[in-house]
Parts: sequence; structure tokens; C-alpha cells
Amino acid sequence: MPVQHQWDYLFAIGTIFAGLDAFMIGANDVANSFATSVSSKSLSLKQAVLAAAVMEFLGAVLVGARVTSTIKDGIIPASAFQGNAGVQLLAFTCAIVASSTWLTIATRFSWPVSTTYSIVSSVIGVGIATAGWDAPQWGWNNGKGLATIFAGFGIAPGIAGGFGIVLYSLIKFGVLMRDDPTKWGLYTAPLIFFLVGAILTMAIIFKGSPSLGLKDLPSSTMAAAIVGTAAVVALLSILFWLPFVHARVVKKDYTVRWYHFFLGPLLWKRIAPHDAGQHDFVPNYHLREENDLDKRGPAADNNSDSEKGDEKDKASDIQETPAAAAQPSNLASEVEAHPIEGPWILPKNLWILVRYRAFPRVYKALTYGATVDIHALQAEKGKASAQRIAEIHARARQYPNDTEHLFSFLQVFTACTASFAHGANDVSNAIGPFSVIFHVWHTGEISGSRTPVPVWALAFGGGMLVIGLATYGYNIMRVLGNRITLHSPSRGFSMELAASITVILAAQYGIPVSTTMCIVGATIGVSLCNGDWRATNWRAIGWIFMGWVMTVPIAATLSGCLMGILLNAPSF
Repeated sequence: MPVQHQWDYLFAIGTIFAGLDAFMIGANDVANSFATSVSSKSLSLKQAVLAAAVMEFLGAVLVGARVTSTIKDGIIPASAFQGNAGVQLLAFTCAIVASSTWLTIATRFSWPVSTTYSIVSSVIGVGIATAGWDAPQWGWNNGKGLATIFAGFGIAPGIAGGFGIVLYSLIKFGVLMRDDPTKWGLYTAPLIFFLVGAILTMAIIFKGSPSLGLKDLPSSTMAAAIVGTAAVVALLSILFWLPFVHARVVKKDYTVRWYHFFLGPLLWKRIAPHDAGQHDFVPNYHLREENDLDKRGPAADNNSDSEKGDEKDKASDIQETPAAAAQPSNLASEVEAHPIEGPWILPKNLWILVRYRAFPRVYKALTYGATVDIHALQAEKGKASAQRIAEIHARARQYPNDTEHLFSFLQVFTACTASFAHGANDVSNAIGPFSVIFHVWHTGEISGSRTPVPVWALAFGGGMLVIGLATYGYNIMRVLGNRITLHSPSRGFSMELAASITVILAAQYGIPVSTTMCIVGATIGVSLCNGDWRATNWRAIGWIFMGWVMTVPIAATLSGCLMGILLNAPSF
């Protein structure tokens, strides 16, 4: 039972704005994490929401405690509050209010800002308002001070960009540029699965739940666990994934369904139908029509049947677009099929109003965030800047769909890894301050460095992350992904894996880096591998960077002014 009932209103305000902060983290940070997967067509928006619902929630609940402690007690020491628990409660309430307010404004105007820097700057503001300029830990402070956090401003995108260049260069010259890229993609896939499996295992071990004690295992045991788990993942890919993809991509067996995946090695002996090569069912990952750049090099001479089918798809898309635009919507058809006859108060007419008028409109409004066409928003169709985006895309080469299809599987695997790491890392931005608010309200004591974070609070934060992505994440995705550079599954896989490696390394050393900076840095690195600096939308990068810089003074000033006004307000 709480002992500080006189501060119930502060706890209520803190709870509401912590939920709003987590919601906006989902709409802003989680959205920019999944923008890569959705932009490359490896995942639909609905599939991305489902993946986030599972992985973000598990990451937040299982491994979210370590970075939370850094946000909570590493920036402002408890001594700054001079033993006054009420002032500490007020300070972190003001911080979460300021942070969530700024994130709401930024998300509304489609600014992909750093949610990590938002809460850090807000805590700085209340610290200065409470105890002056010396209150925040400006130095390194054993990896927990502000110098460590703001060093990530350059470290995070730089490291992620470096990993992105290395990973995509290996894929580009080791697979995509070869004479038979699909064959080489199949040969190298187990190695890539091994790499991703190792990274996911390191995320679980290094960022694991303290109750499991995995981080305290001997180094030899850790190494064995990492290598062993990665080897199992690679073996499973050989036994199940390779024959499944070979049947679909190489044999062109259109009768293979998703549940045939579990047949594993039996698929090697499965005989494809006699007309297998006449059917094109590999998804079209291309975002523009073929140009001269796509025809360069050996890979251009190995277009498969699916590539030829893509040209038909593009032609049909051009022909069907006007007709599709002229067709009435499903909602209009429903209304016309169920007209109201007689007084509206009749039971039959009331049912029609609810079932075919009100319910479809409410359902469309609630699911709009998961059904909107992200690619149309990113291409800015119908706007003056659409031509500029098209020129940027024209400078990036597109590779055969069959080969890109292999990397779509790998990108989904990587996206889940990145989502798990994101849930573990960025849930602290909302739940860190909230854990202080709850502890002080519940015990009446100053929150110290060893204050436990409730599991239900992490679950609450993880749930709000998912809801934020599902309902409002599209507003951030529209300015990322293909708005920055042309995306494809091979590029997206490299971006997400590079960002995931950076986040995991940072979390291992207790540095709360921004996931936004990691994915943007990785995107720039992969884009530079196109060999043309004009294949990157530097104007969009500039706006994103300006949003990062603006976050620090705005969030700090807002929280500091709010804390100063309330702390020095006259009492009556």
C-alpha cells in the first residue's frame, strides 16, 4: 500500500504521461525501426505491427531493466534532492511530462527525433532547476554521465554506418554482383543465419534479465552458448529454410505453401508441376521501373522468370491505376447495398445504421494506422517533391527479385532481433522516470541506484510501445525509408543488422544510445555503397539531424521551466 497519499495526484499525472511517453516512443522510435522492413516490402504494415507486438513486449519485459537504471539514477544523483522525496517525485513527474509533450509535438509534425535524448534532456532540465548547474553528472561518470550519453550523438550513427557499409559491401560483391546471385545467396545464407543467431544470443546474454544471471556466466560458457546457439540456427536454416526457398525460388513450385516449410529435407525430392516456370509468385520488391543502371553487370543478365513477370506487373499497374481510382470504395458499396427504408427508428434501420454505417467508419478510423499505403506516402505521390524522390531512387541499382526474396526472410529475422533490442533499450525512456515516481509514492523514500523496476511497469511500457506503432507510427514512417534512399530487402537487412549490433554493444556498456541515430546512420552507410552520393536524400537527413539537435534545448527548457515554476510557486 502507498504511504504518500498526499501525492496521489502527482502519481496519477506521472502514470498518464508515462503512458503517453511510451505511446509516442512506439509511434516515433519503433516506427523508424520498422520503417526499413516496411519500405523494402519484406513486411507489410500489419505484419510489422504483429512482430512489434511480440518482440517489443518481450524485450521490454525480459531485458529492459539494465538501461532503465542508467536513465533513472545516472544523470542526477539522489543527493541533489537533499533527502526530500517529494521534490524527487515532482522532478521526475515534470521530466516525463516535458518529454512526452515534446515527443507528441514532434510525432505530430513527422519529426523522427531521438526519444532517448528527449528524456535525458528533460531530466537535465529538472536537475538544473532543482540544484543548479552542478546537479547533473556532466562528466563520464563511469559510463553513466551525460558525456557518455551525448558521445553517442556521434558514436551511434558513426558505428552503425560503418557496420552498414561493411555488411552491405559483403552482400553486394559476394552475392548481388555475381553471375548467378540467387545461387550465391543460397550458398551464403547459412553463414548469415549464423551471424544473426549469434547477435540475438548476445542480446539475450548481455542484456538478459538479472534474475537469470546470464551476464555472470564464465566467459567460456558465454562463448559456447553464443556459438552453439548460432550453429543450431544455421543448421535449422539448412534443414528447413534452404529446401523451402529452393522449391519456391529455383524450382518455381507455386504449389508450395507456408506449412510445407516444416517438411524440411523432404522438399528436395518434391517434384514441381510441369508448368512451374510459367507462374510468377515471387513478390515484386522493385519500387521503380527498370533503368540503364539496373542493366549493368553480370547480375542483370540473369533475370529469372519472376523478373519478366515484374515487367508485366508494372505494365498492369499502370493500366489499372486509373480504373482503380474510379471504382467506388467498399464503404460506399456497403451503404448502397443496404439502403434505409422508412423511419430510421425502426429496428431494421437501426441495425443498418450501426452495422453498415457507423461500424465500418469506426473500424476504418481505428485501423488506418495499420492499413495506410506507406510507399505512396514515402514517394510523396501527387506532390511537387515526388520527382526529386524519383531521381534519388533512379541512382540506386535494383537487383533481381529472386535474390532479393532470399534476403526478405533474413530481414524479417533481423527485424525481430532489432525489435527485441529496441524494446529492451528504449522502454527505459518512459519507465525509468516512472519507476522513480512509483517508488517514491509507494514508499515515501528517495529512489536510489538499487531501486527495483516493477515487471508490470515494463509490461505497461511495452504494451504502449506497440499501440503507438499500430495507430500512429505511419506518420513517422512516411519521412523515413524510401524517402531517404531506395530500399530493398538486401539493403534493409544490412541496415537493421548494423543498427541492432550497435544497440546491443551500447546496452552492454550501459550507454543508452538512440535507436533513431543507429538506424539513420546505418541507412546512410548502406546508401553510400550505391557509389553515388546523390542516391541519398541529404535534405531529409539534414531535417532529421536538426530534430536531434532541437530536442536537447527544447526538452530541457520545458522541463526546467515547469519544475522551477512549481518548485518556487507561493503556497497558500
